[in-house]
Amino acid sequence: MTKVLYIEDNPQNMRLVHKILADAGYEVVEAKNGVSGVDAVEQEKPDLVLMDVNLPDIKGFEVVARIKAKPTLTAIPLIALTANASSDDREKCLAAGYDGYLAKPVMKKELLNAVADFLK
Repeated sequence: MTKVLYIEDNPQNMRLVHKILADAGYEVVEAKNGVSGVDAVEQEKPDLVLMDVNLPDIKGFEVVARIKAKPTLTAIPLIALTANASSDDREKCLAAGYDGYLAKPVMKKELLNAVADFLK
């Protein structure tokens, strides 16, 4: 089963994305902040990571930097899933090392298409 890690501090967003992905047949692993997210990537070795940019402890950009700094984790696609929704925010995320970008609120079809595209 394909494993997706979702790093998100908002319980409502976590429930929604978890349900969409689980209903589509993905195994969903959750982390509620950046530090636990980095730990989860190292322990779980997910096929894909979705992550909020604005996390309560360390920001998503720092999480990306920590993950990308580990050679065994660099191949895992990281997708920003954020309320920061301007074109400038998209460019900042991609420049920071995210492999993809989705703006909140995310639509079910858009989320599933993005996840499928990155898992090809």
